[in-house]
Amino acid sequence: MTAFFVSRIKVSDPAKMKEYAQAAGATVGAHAGKLVLRGDFAKTLIGESADNHITAIVEFPDLATLDVWFNSPEYQSLNALRVSVGEMQFVAYEVPAA
Repeated sequence: MTAFFVSRIKVSDPAKMKEYAQAAGATVGAHAGKLVLRGDFAKTLIGESADNHITAIVEFPDLATLDVWFNSPEYQSLNALRVSVGEMQFVAYEVPAA
């Protein structure tokens, strides 16, 4: 099943966010991932405000490939940079849904 990695990031340091996005993006392609969406907050329609958030969606062939990427030494080497960017929520989804 196709898997999607969805990140929601409340950015506190835009310069570090740019650096993280470039570095993380390079690891995605090396693991068969494809960026589907990267967008800045536009407006909240329902629920808690998502002000100052950006969202990215990356498609992987399956959940196992997503896990290999996420746990790869290349991506994990970005831990310190990642936590310096701001508050993050990462979620994985499989398609089609059961």
